[in-house]
This record gives sequence, C-alpha cells and structure tokens, in this order.
Amino acid sequence: MIELTCGVGTHCASGTAVYATRGIRLTRPFHHAGRAFLGLLALLVASLPVHAGTDTPPDDLIAMSLEALMDIEVTSVSKKPQKHSEAAAAIFVISNEDLRRWGVNSLPDALRRVPGLQVARIDANKWAITARGFNSRFANKLLVLIDGRSVYTPLFAGVYWESHDVPLEDIERIEVIRGPGGTLWGANAVNGVINIITRQAGDTRGTLVTAGAGNEERGFGSVRHGGRLDNGADYRVYAKYSSRDEGSNPLGAHDDWELGQIGFRSDWDRGTRDSFTLQGDYYQGKAGELVNIATGPMNYPPGTFIGDTELSGGNLLFRWQRAAQDDTGFALQAYIDHVKRDEIVLYEDRDILDIDFQHNLRLARTHDIVWGIGFRHIRDTTRNNPGFSLDPSGRNVNLFSAFIQDEISLTSDLRLTVGSKFEHNDFSGTEVQPNLRFSWLVDERRTVWGAVSRAVRTPSRGEHDVSLRLLPAPAEDPGVPLYATGNTQFNSENLTAYELGYRINDGNRWSIDVAAFYNEYDELRTLDPISMSPAAILLAFDNHMEGETHGIELAARFRVRRGWDLHASYSYLNTSLHLTGDSRDSAAERSEDSCPQHQAMVRSSFDLGRGLALDATLRHVDDISVNGVDVDGYTELDLNLGWKPRSGLEISLTGQNLLDSEHPEFLPDFIATRPTGVERSIYVKSVWEF
Repeated sequence: MIELTCGVGTHCASGTAVYATRGIRLTRPFHHAGRAFLGLLALLVASLPVHAGTDTPPDDLIAMSLEALMDIEVTSVSKKPQKHSEAAAAIFVISNEDLRRWGVNSLPDALRRVPGLQVARIDANKWAITARGFNSRFANKLLVLIDGRSVYTPLFAGVYWESHDVPLEDIERIEVIRGPGGTLWGANAVNGVINIITRQAGDTRGTLVTAGAGNEERGFGSVRHGGRLDNGADYRVYAKYSSRDEGSNPLGAHDDWELGQIGFRSDWDRGTRDSFTLQGDYYQGKAGELVNIATGPMNYPPGTFIGDTELSGGNLLFRWQRAAQDDTGFALQAYIDHVKRDEIVLYEDRDILDIDFQHNLRLARTHDIVWGIGFRHIRDTTRNNPGFSLDPSGRNVNLFSAFIQDEISLTSDLRLTVGSKFEHNDFSGTEVQPNLRFSWLVDERRTVWGAVSRAVRTPSRGEHDVSLRLLPAPAEDPGVPLYATGNTQFNSENLTAYELGYRINDGNRWSIDVAAFYNEYDELRTLDPISMSPAAILLAFDNHMEGETHGIELAARFRVRRGWDLHASYSYLNTSLHLTGDSRDSAAERSEDSCPQHQAMVRSSFDLGRGLALDATLRHVDDISVNGVDVDGYTELDLNLGWKPRSGLEISLTGQNLLDSEHPEFLPDFIATRPTGVERSIYVKSVWEF
C-alpha cells in the first residue's frame, strides 16, 4: 500500500525551495543599520526634555480617554453602528491614528498587531494571513472586505494581498472580527472578517502628499486632493505608487514588487435622509516570482522559471443609504470588480457583479431587525497549460443570498441576537448559517458576551474544476507525475463555533478585552488518490478530515500618564486534526502545525513633546511547521519616531524587524514559488497636508 503525504495546506508544493530558507543571511549594506537606528533613538530620547506631563498632546487617539475609545462605533459585527464595548463578538479596531503612529506601510504589517490573527510573509510580495488557524497563502476561512466589497478570490479561495495597496492615510478604521461572521457576511467568513473602511470624502478635503524610501521599501509615495463641488458633493482623487525590494535567499529571490494605483470617491447628500457614495480604483503592477515546476516525465528534475506576475484590476462601487427615525432605514449597494492576473503557472481574467440590499427596522421597541438580500455573478476566463488547467476554462457562477437578524432587548442591559444567513451557490447548493449571540452590560465598566454559530466555507472553482501538477518534496517523490484534480462532489467545510468574551475598563487608567473560543470542524479538505496508474497519480479534493481548535485572545491597554500608553496582547491557539474514512492525506493532518501556538506583543506609544512621538512594538511569534519543515519562531522589534515640526507636516523614521538581519516566516503551498527571508527594514517617510 502506498501512502502519499501530499495534502491540503502543503500540497507538495515546496520542492527544493523549501530547504533554501535555512542559513539565509543579509548581504546588503544595511547589515548594522538596526543597531545604528536603536542608538540614534536612544540619543534622541536621552537628549530631549520630556514634556508629556505639561505639553498638550495632539488631538488623536492617545489623547482620548479609554472610555471614549471603547465607545468608538463599529459596524461590521451587526451591519449597523454600535459601541465597540457592546459588540457581541471578538473585535479589534485599528484606527487611522494607529496606522500613522505605527509607521506601517502595508495592510499585512498593520494586521500583525491584531490578537488572534496569524500573519506571515512568504516572500517580498506574498503573504499568508488567517484568523484562528489553517494558515497558508490561499487561506480560505477569512473574508476580507474593502468598504463592503469582497476581495476574497473565488478561483482558489483566499486573498491576493499583493493586489490591494489601499492608501493608508485614507483609511478611517479597520474592523477585525475573529470568529464566524457568516450570518451577516455569508460563506467564507468562517474564522473571521476584516473590513477595511475608508474615510468619507468630506473628511479628506485639501491636498496631501506622501513620499518615502528605505532599504527594503525602495520608494513609495502618493498624492491626494479633495474638495467640494458646486452641487454640494464632496470628492477626492488620489494616485499612489509603491516599490519593494526582493527578499533574502542564498539561491536567489526575484520577488520584488511594484504597484501603481489611482482612485476616487465622492459622497453627497440629498435632503436630510438620503446619502450617496460613488467610488472606484484601478491598479496595475508586477510581482516577481521564481517557481519550480515539474514539466518533464517521471524522475525528471523540475524546471526553474523566473518571471513577473502582471497584476491589474479595477472596481466601481455605488451606495445609497436612506435614514429614517429610530435608527431605521435601508442601504442599497452595487459594485463591479475586474481582476486580471498573468503569472507563470496560471492566467485569470475575472469580472464580478454584486448587488446587496439591507433594511433596518424596529418592532415594539424591543426588536431591532436587520434583513437583506443579495446577488453575485462571477465570470472568469483562464488559459490552460500542461501544468495547470480548468475544465471548463471559462465559467459563469451565480450566488443568491438572504439574511435576517433580530437583536432583542430582554432588559436594558441584556440583549439577545438571533439570525441566519441563507445562500445558494452553483457548487454546493443551499447553505444555512444560523447564529445566536448575547451581550450583557454588567455595569458601565463591564460587558460579558457569548455566541454559538455555524459557518461554512463553500467550494472554490479550483476545487471543482482544476488539474494542477504538483511538485513533491524529493523524499516524497512517488516517481510518476502527480496531479491535484477537481471533484464535483466536493462539499462545503463546516464549522460550529462557541465563543465567550469579557471586557472591562477602569475609567481612564486601563482596559482589558479577552475572548475564548472552541471550534468544531467537519468535512475539511483533503487530497486523496483516485487513480494510481503507471502514467500518473491523481489526487482528488475530498472532505475526509475533521478537527477542533480552541484558544484565548487578550488585548490590554494601560495609560501610564497623559501622552503615554502601553498596549499588550497575547493569543493561544491549539489545533487538532483527524483524518476520517480511508484517507491517508498525512500532510493535511500536519497542517495543524501551520499556525503558532503562542503569539505576544507589547507596544509603547509615547509623546515626547515638541512634536515628537515614539512608538515601539515588541512582537513574539512561536515556532510553526509547514510542509513538514520546521520554521523557527522569532522575536522582533519595530520602532517609529515621528516629528511634526509644524501643522500639516510630519516626518517619520521607521525600523522594522530590527533584532535580526533576516528570518523566514512561512513557506508556499500548491505553487512552488521560492520563499525568502524577511529582512531588517528602515525607511523615512514624509507627509505634507495643506
């Protein structure tokens, strides 16, 4: 009996490139830049008089009371505004001010600060990001939205993070929900939802110019202008460009990245009840890749191909909101989205039309009901080659959905939320995702919440239609060509989740937010042989695995004094997977080790006075194992020193990953691109607003 160890999450895609992650060393002139940067900051702090106790800090989040921070309104949990402190879900909010003070230059780097998220870089342009387990480049249990527009790719599932370079200065906040969001957001919001919400055009009037450069961030900049038209409509237009250097690998990398993006947004009101939004973006760029591909007959060495993935796409979104009395009203949203990817292994040209209607109403003062319907049409075209093909090469897919949710006020302090999402797709038919939540306001300082939810991850087009030649690790090479093939009988993956949370804030001194969860999964994806002829081995996608995860996530904030805040977070995750039936996909079972068991972060935000602010973040990530290869954990330090010499002008110096010259974080799956180490990065950025 032959036991194949190619499986889900790893899928024999590492090849020889997997072993190139060990012994990676930094060879650039910035080898000692981290020590110099630390020394410079130490001298600055020592030489400057500290006026945090007397000077008035800037009007930003660090100057707000903890009570005010807990009262920030969020919308992603219930699709309506509600206080952060009252949300019956594990939610973490990244504000525009956080993004500025952290000094981050990309969305994935910002998400590293969120407890319960697993964020790892595969190479200079590819990321593996998930919530509460099951990480990979094509992590398929996390739904990502930009202003309510899904960027979850329906071809292979997951998110192509290199294609989404949202201008950080235009982001109002990022709401991160850990745990199922399927009742409102639908299938694929299994382990979490990330909703990136941009600022209204009326909040971005005037002109803003950013520019920066460093050793890894080779160059980046943006220009934005906003104003008001004669008809009362607010608008903004922007252009942005980013370029990132390649990562570190002694065998070569070729994973540099550059992207240009333009866009606009307009908001206007008609009377006191109706508001409208029209916005759109277009991007174009390239992401380098070096790929090992099995092209010859059995026992023939794989070929190494070097090229650039050509990225382009655009979207146009329209939203109409009507407000009535007592927080009732409706919203109608429609968008079109075009994506084109031309890479070495695959080509994809995809169009999406999405229409969504939502209505809020109150009944008898105790029932706050939200319901809605939606339709999505997806059309894609691909090009087949000997290593990758879809049958059919082009396809039209429709998704119909409806949801209803009732928030019941049992008492003034106790609320019960009951609802369900109903969806029908072309792959698995009809799916039902019920949800039960409660929120108990113990007093003005404390909140207890809990939830029981069901969520599904529906099949992707690839899991039904694909034929992909895999590249096994040398020790696991079966000696004949190996293919992953689609299975029209592949079913949705299912989750039943149990959550319990507690929030407390002690006035303006400290706050703690803790969430615990237990998840039960069944029908998880595996690859099992259906044909083992002398000519080839075919592995079909199937649902022969189940498992459990449990964990705890904690976020705390302590105000040392006005102008100085300390933040800490910790997350623990345990994953246990088990094969069912006669499956022998040991690699799928080993994917339980693809996420760190322990993660921790400590951050200090300190206003030094005289326009200076210092933010320091210490991060620790535990060991993982990907494709059967151990990837060591790491501890890293990020520093950002910002200076506002006058109103409207800020200059910042940022250092990331300062404790090591480089370190590996993750390995590829399915497509055997070459992983590279994450290097120490230092860059300068200026922001001029007028």
